Amino acid sequence: MDMTLLLNCDLGESACIDSHNVDSEVMPFIDQASIACGQHAGDADVMAHTLNLAGQNKVCVGAHPSYPDRENFGRLSMDIPHHKLISLIKEQIATLTTIATAQGITVSYVKPHGALYNDMMANGHIRSAVMQAISDCPQPLAFMLQATPDADQHTHEAEAFGLSLIFEVFADRCYADNGALLSRSLPGAVHSREKMLKQVTQLCNEGSITTVSGHRLALQADSICVHGDNAEGVAAIREIRQILAAQKSHV
Repeated sequence: MDMTLLLNCDLGESACIDSHNVDSEVMPFIDQASIACGQHAGDADVMAHTLNLAGQNKVCVGAHPSYPDRENFGRLSMDIPHHKLISLIKEQIATLTTIATAQGITVSYVKPHGALYNDMMANGHIRSAVMQAISDCPQPLAFMLQATPDADQHTHEAEAFGLSLIFEVFADRCYADNGALLSRSLPGAVHSREKMLKQVTQLCNEGSITTVSGHRLALQADSICVHGDNAEGVAAIREIRQILAAQKSHV
Protein backbone atom coordinates (compact mmCIF):
# COMPACT_ATOMS: atom_id res chain seq x y z
CA MET A 1 0.00 0.00 0.00
CA ASP A 2 1.24 3.53 -0.76
CA MET A 3 -0.92 5.45 1.69
CA THR A 4 0.41 6.81 4.97
CA LEU A 5 -2.34 6.72 7.58
CA LEU A 6 -2.68 9.14 10.46
CA LEU A 7 -4.29 8.32 13.81
CA ASN A 8 -7.10 10.43 15.25
CA CYS A 9 -9.13 10.33 18.44
CA ASP A 10 -12.24 12.15 19.71
CA LEU A 11 -11.22 13.94 22.90
CA GLY A 12 -12.22 16.67 25.34
CA GLU A 13 -15.27 14.61 26.26
CA SER A 14 -14.66 14.42 30.02
CA ALA A 15 -17.06 15.93 32.53
CA CYS A 16 -14.18 17.76 34.19
CA ILE A 17 -10.42 18.29 34.00
CA ASP A 18 -8.56 15.20 35.18
CA SER A 19 -4.82 14.77 34.70
CA HIS A 20 -5.34 11.00 34.40
CA ASN A 21 -8.16 11.05 31.85
CA VAL A 22 -8.24 9.59 28.34
CA ASP A 23 -6.86 12.76 26.75
CA SER A 24 -3.54 12.60 28.57
CA GLU A 25 -3.26 8.84 27.95
CA VAL A 26 -3.70 8.91 24.19
CA MET A 27 -2.37 12.33 23.14
CA PRO A 28 1.28 11.18 22.87
CA PHE A 29 0.30 8.50 20.33
CA ILE A 30 -2.08 10.32 17.96
CA ASP A 31 -1.72 12.76 15.06
CA GLN A 32 -5.13 14.44 15.20
CA ALA A 33 -7.40 15.33 18.12
CA SER A 34 -11.07 16.06 17.44
CA ILE A 35 -12.13 18.14 20.44
CA ALA A 36 -15.71 18.34 21.74
CA CYS A 37 -17.16 21.85 21.57
CA GLY A 38 -19.54 21.77 24.54
CA GLN A 39 -22.80 20.57 23.01
CA HIS A 40 -22.44 16.85 23.69
CA ALA A 41 -19.56 16.99 26.19
CA GLY A 42 -16.83 19.25 27.51
CA ASP A 43 -16.86 22.92 28.46
CA ALA A 44 -14.51 25.89 28.11
CA ASP A 45 -12.15 24.61 30.81
CA VAL A 46 -12.00 21.09 29.37
CA MET A 47 -11.46 22.49 25.87
CA ALA A 48 -8.60 24.66 27.10
CA HIS A 49 -7.01 21.72 28.93
CA THR A 50 -7.30 19.39 25.93
CA LEU A 51 -5.95 22.04 23.58
CA ASN A 52 -2.98 22.54 25.89
CA LEU A 53 -2.25 18.80 25.79
CA ALA A 54 -2.50 18.83 22.01
CA GLY A 55 -0.07 21.72 21.83
CA GLN A 56 2.42 20.01 24.13
CA ASN A 57 2.32 16.88 21.97
CA LYS A 58 2.29 18.72 18.61
CA VAL A 59 -1.05 17.13 17.68
CA CYS A 60 -3.21 18.62 14.93
CA VAL A 61 -6.51 19.95 16.30
CA GLY A 62 -10.03 19.64 14.91
CA ALA A 63 -13.44 20.84 16.09
CA HIS A 64 -15.90 18.08 17.03
CA PRO A 65 -19.37 19.68 16.91
CA SER A 66 -22.60 17.84 17.63
CA TYR A 67 -26.31 18.22 18.10
CA PRO A 68 -27.12 20.02 21.40
CA ASP A 69 -27.59 16.79 23.36
CA ARG A 70 -25.46 16.46 26.48
CA GLU A 71 -28.00 14.12 28.08
CA ASN A 72 -27.42 11.43 25.42
CA PHE A 73 -23.78 12.26 24.60
CA GLY A 74 -24.84 13.58 21.22
CA ARG A 75 -26.20 10.25 20.06
CA LEU A 76 -29.81 11.36 19.60
CA SER A 77 -30.82 12.48 16.10
CA MET A 78 -32.53 15.87 16.02
CA ASP A 79 -34.70 17.55 13.40
CA ILE A 80 -33.11 21.00 13.24
CA PRO A 81 -33.92 23.47 10.43
CA HIS A 82 -31.13 23.76 7.87
CA HIS A 83 -30.17 27.36 8.65
CA LYS A 84 -30.21 26.75 12.39
CA LEU A 85 -28.02 23.67 12.03
CA ILE A 86 -25.50 25.70 10.06
CA SER A 87 -25.45 28.35 12.79
CA LEU A 88 -25.16 25.74 15.54
CA ILE A 89 -22.13 24.13 13.92
CA LYS A 90 -20.47 27.49 13.21
CA GLU A 91 -20.94 28.57 16.83
CA GLN A 92 -19.25 25.43 18.12
CA ILE A 93 -16.31 25.81 15.74
CA ALA A 94 -15.98 29.46 16.79
CA THR A 95 -16.03 28.54 20.49
CA LEU A 96 -13.15 26.08 20.13
CA THR A 97 -11.27 28.38 17.75
CA THR A 98 -11.41 31.29 20.20
CA ILE A 99 -9.96 29.16 23.01
CA ALA A 100 -7.36 27.66 20.67
CA THR A 101 -6.25 31.04 19.34
CA ALA A 102 -5.63 32.25 22.90
CA GLN A 103 -3.11 29.41 23.21
CA GLY A 104 -1.52 30.03 19.83
CA ILE A 105 -3.08 26.84 18.41
CA THR A 106 -4.70 26.52 14.99
CA VAL A 107 -7.91 24.54 14.45
CA SER A 108 -7.30 22.71 11.17
CA TYR A 109 -10.36 20.58 10.48
CA VAL A 110 -13.93 19.77 11.52
CA LYS A 111 -15.33 16.35 12.31
CA PRO A 112 -18.97 16.11 13.46
CA HIS A 113 -19.86 13.84 16.38
CA GLY A 114 -22.30 11.03 17.07
CA ALA A 115 -25.79 11.28 15.61
CA LEU A 116 -24.86 14.37 13.60
CA TYR A 117 -22.01 12.42 11.99
CA ASN A 118 -24.23 9.42 11.22
CA ASP A 119 -27.05 11.63 9.92
CA MET A 120 -24.77 13.60 7.60
CA MET A 121 -23.32 10.39 6.17
CA ALA A 122 -26.83 9.15 5.37
CA ASN A 123 -28.45 12.45 4.36
CA GLY A 124 -27.02 14.78 1.73
CA HIS A 125 -29.14 17.72 2.96
CA ILE A 126 -27.59 17.50 6.43
CA ARG A 127 -24.16 16.95 4.91
CA SER A 128 -24.56 20.15 2.89
CA ALA A 129 -25.39 22.06 6.08
CA VAL A 130 -22.18 20.79 7.67
CA MET A 131 -20.18 21.73 4.57
CA GLN A 132 -21.79 25.17 4.42
CA ALA A 133 -20.98 25.81 8.09
CA ILE A 134 -17.33 24.83 7.58
CA SER A 135 -17.08 26.89 4.39
CA ASP A 136 -18.53 29.95 6.15
CA CYS A 137 -15.79 29.99 8.78
CA PRO A 138 -13.13 32.69 8.31
CA GLN A 139 -10.21 30.26 8.54
CA PRO A 140 -9.57 27.42 6.05
CA LEU A 141 -10.77 24.13 7.53
CA ALA A 142 -10.71 20.59 6.18
CA PHE A 143 -13.74 18.34 6.60
CA MET A 144 -13.21 14.91 8.17
CA LEU A 145 -15.79 12.28 7.33
CA GLN A 146 -16.13 8.54 6.93
CA ALA A 147 -14.39 6.76 4.07
CA THR A 148 -17.08 4.92 2.10
CA PRO A 149 -17.59 3.62 -1.44
CA ASP A 150 -19.22 7.05 -2.09
CA ALA A 151 -15.93 8.93 -1.60
CA ASP A 152 -15.94 10.34 -5.15
CA GLN A 153 -19.42 11.78 -4.66
CA HIS A 154 -18.43 13.32 -1.33
CA THR A 155 -15.31 14.83 -2.91
CA HIS A 156 -17.45 16.37 -5.67
CA GLU A 157 -19.85 17.83 -3.08
CA ALA A 158 -16.99 19.28 -1.05
CA GLU A 159 -15.43 20.93 -4.11
CA ALA A 160 -18.61 22.99 -4.54
CA PHE A 161 -17.93 24.47 -1.08
CA GLY A 162 -14.19 24.83 -1.63
CA LEU A 163 -13.42 22.21 1.00
CA SER A 164 -10.70 19.58 1.21
CA LEU A 165 -11.61 16.24 2.75
CA ILE A 166 -9.97 13.91 5.26
CA PHE A 167 -11.38 10.39 4.94
CA GLU A 168 -11.31 8.29 8.07
CA VAL A 169 -11.86 4.63 8.91
CA PHE A 170 -12.89 3.52 12.39
CA ALA A 171 -10.54 1.07 14.04
CA ASP A 172 -13.05 0.07 16.69
CA ARG A 173 -16.27 -0.24 14.70
CA CYS A 174 -17.76 -3.03 12.59
CA TYR A 175 -18.94 -2.13 9.08
CA ALA A 176 -22.05 -3.12 7.16
CA ASP A 177 -21.63 -4.36 3.59
CA ASN A 178 -22.56 -0.94 2.15
CA GLY A 179 -19.71 0.76 4.02
CA ALA A 180 -21.89 2.24 6.75
CA LEU A 181 -21.09 1.66 10.39
CA LEU A 182 -23.05 -1.14 12.03
CA SER A 183 -25.52 0.38 14.47
CA ARG A 184 -24.32 0.45 18.07
CA SER A 185 -27.60 -1.25 19.00
CA LEU A 186 -26.50 -4.41 17.18
CA PRO A 187 -24.24 -7.13 18.60
CA GLY A 188 -20.61 -6.81 17.55
CA ALA A 189 -20.93 -3.17 16.48
CA VAL A 190 -17.94 -2.18 18.61
CA HIS A 191 -14.84 -4.29 18.08
CA SER A 192 -12.86 -6.06 20.77
CA ARG A 193 -9.18 -5.19 21.06
CA GLU A 194 -8.19 -8.23 18.99
CA LYS A 195 -10.60 -7.42 16.15
CA MET A 196 -9.61 -3.77 16.27
CA LEU A 197 -5.93 -4.52 15.75
CA LYS A 198 -6.78 -7.00 12.99
CA GLN A 199 -8.89 -4.37 11.20
CA VAL A 200 -6.12 -1.76 11.40
CA THR A 201 -3.53 -4.24 10.12
CA GLN A 202 -5.74 -5.25 7.19
CA LEU A 203 -6.40 -1.63 6.27
CA CYS A 204 -2.68 -0.82 6.32
CA ASN A 205 -1.63 -3.90 4.37
CA GLU A 206 -4.52 -4.30 1.93
CA GLY A 207 -6.45 -1.02 1.90
CA SER A 208 -9.63 -2.83 2.91
CA ILE A 209 -11.76 -3.85 5.88
CA THR A 210 -13.89 -6.96 6.40
CA THR A 211 -17.61 -6.25 6.83
CA VAL A 212 -20.03 -7.93 9.23
CA SER A 213 -20.87 -10.58 6.60
CA GLY A 214 -17.23 -11.31 5.76
CA HIS A 215 -17.13 -9.21 2.58
CA ARG A 216 -13.87 -7.35 1.89
CA LEU A 217 -14.53 -3.66 1.27
CA ALA A 218 -11.82 -1.46 -0.26
CA LEU A 219 -11.56 1.97 1.36
CA GLN A 220 -9.21 4.84 0.58
CA ALA A 221 -8.45 6.41 3.95
CA ASP A 222 -6.31 9.26 5.25
CA SER A 223 -6.77 8.65 8.96
CA ILE A 224 -7.83 5.96 11.42
CA CYS A 225 -10.11 6.84 14.33
CA VAL A 226 -10.16 5.33 17.80
CA HIS A 227 -13.05 6.56 19.94
CA GLY A 228 -11.99 8.15 23.21
CA ASP A 229 -15.00 6.67 25.00
CA ASN A 230 -13.98 3.12 24.00
CA ALA A 231 -11.84 1.66 26.78
CA GLU A 232 -10.65 -1.19 24.54
CA GLY A 233 -9.53 1.30 21.91
CA VAL A 234 -7.68 3.49 24.37
CA ALA A 235 -5.91 0.44 25.81
CA ALA A 236 -4.80 -0.57 22.31
CA ILE A 237 -3.72 2.88 21.14
CA ARG A 238 -0.01 2.19 21.60
CA GLU A 239 -0.26 -1.02 19.52
CA ILE A 240 -2.21 0.78 16.79
CA ARG A 241 0.51 3.42 16.69
CA GLN A 242 3.10 0.66 16.28
CA ILE A 243 1.14 -0.87 13.38
CA LEU A 244 0.96 2.50 11.63
CA ALA A 245 4.65 3.19 12.26
CA ALA A 246 5.57 -0.17 10.72
CA GLN A 247 3.36 0.57 7.72
CA LYS A 248 4.95 4.01 7.29
CA SER A 249 8.46 2.54 7.34
CA HIS A 250 7.56 0.39 4.33
CA VAL A 251 6.08 3.23 2.26
